[in-house]
Amino acid sequence: MFKKAPKDDAYSKRYIAPKGWKPENADRDYVITYLDIELADGIGMDQFETVVAACAAESSTGTWTKVYDGRDSGVKMADKMRAIAFDLEPKYKTFKIAYKVGLFELDNMSGLLAGIVGNIGGMKMLKAIRCLDIRFPKPMVEAFPGPQFGVDGVREMLLVEEGPLLITVAKPKIGRTAKEQAELAKILFTAAKGEYHGLKDDENLTNLSFNRFDERCELVHKVRREVEKKSGKKKFYLCNVTHSSIDTMISRADKIKAQGGRWMMMDVVTTGYSAVHSMRLKNPGLAIHAHRAMHSLFSRESGPGVYDKGEIFSFSMSMVAKAKIMRLLGVDALHGGAPKTKMENYGEPKLIRDALQLDITPETSITLGQNWYGMKPVWHVASGGLHPGTLHESIYQLGEDIILQCGGGVLGHPWGIEAGVEAVVQAKDLALGRGNVDQWIIENPDSALAKAAEHWGFEPKIV
Repeated sequence: MFKKAPKDDAYSKRYIAPKGWKPENADRDYVITYLDIELADGIGMDQFETVVAACAAESSTGTWTKVYDGRDSGVKMADKMRAIAFDLEPKYKTFKIAYKVGLFELDNMSGLLAGIVGNIGGMKMLKAIRCLDIRFPKPMVEAFPGPQFGVDGVREMLLVEEGPLLITVAKPKIGRTAKEQAELAKILFTAAKGEYHGLKDDENLTNLSFNRFDERCELVHKVRREVEKKSGKKKFYLCNVTHSSIDTMISRADKIKAQGGRWMMMDVVTTGYSAVHSMRLKNPGLAIHAHRAMHSLFSRESGPGVYDKGEIFSFSMSMVAKAKIMRLLGVDALHGGAPKTKMENYGEPKLIRDALQLDITPETSITLGQNWYGMKPVWHVASGGLHPGTLHESIYQLGEDIILQCGGGVLGHPWGIEAGVEAVVQAKDLALGRGNVDQWIIENPDSALAKAAEHWGFEPKIV
């Protein structure tokens, strides 16, 4: 059992705002976090304010006890710059912390996160904490590059004026040679009258002994160029540049550009925020497709508190907050889940879509909202067990500015890959035309979509 903290700690209470306090000029002068916590065993709710104050102190200018405050101690500046916790809700164990923007380098995401969420998860007074959201002030938003292309730039690049983009991730994840990957690209790009848009590497596929990056990049882009020349329709290949060396990633991105490619793919969680920021600045000629492998280790929360402010079980940061960070750092597309898929319980797809695409993201009960000051919107990638029978719901809930990624939902069609492509295109066209899927299938029983619906139904496959 943990020893209780003292009830009347005047030092710690300096980090708590009076009831009803709000940060003045918040969108100009403050970074704000929204936190949900569970107190450790042995820490009673009578200590809630003390724990909240400790979170504000530990994440800004304070520490666990009063320290020397004499000459040259820095205490006066620290006191002036200290964070303030406000909007405390003991019933739900939630609160917000306001940080003066002067506490941080404006364009340093790694430094910012080291401060506001870096150490508080290790506090022994907590047994769970979730960073529900972060709201960034105007000076910080304007200090980051944001997407180079965004939704409109990618549409212009691909000559696709409306509707979602359609891509397939290679399945099995590992197994094809570079030549076989290029053959898959040819099938995808030419099936269904050339209406399919892209092919994506999966996270495991980097530079392997039987599928070298350079060869794969050359062969797939060669197919892309040949198909584009014959059909006049632009295609794209999300070639995976992920590596633990930034120099290798830059070299691979340069290889894609040399082949006339338009996109690169990188695993933004495993490579890290510094890598994302650096790739955006050092290689501005390619759109960045942000795959989020490993995100669930940081963002998944199994407790009911994610949605109803009940109990939480884990130490985590919401995917909404991560999406906002990625928009600032400059990705052009980010995986955000889809309705009812394996990502749904902890991905909050619609909230993620709003954070990625709206100029003013609205505040909700579990988010802080955000003013983006004209920063370009990001493509929301809907993925995770999708197949033709699920596309109508994804388009209905998430809109047209999404990338629909079907891996097994194309490659697993009973009639083959071409039929899988055709079924996805048929489902997309029906959704955009607000057609009745059930009626269309009755009227077209021999269609690829009808066969896909018979095989998979209309619910995502949960894995």
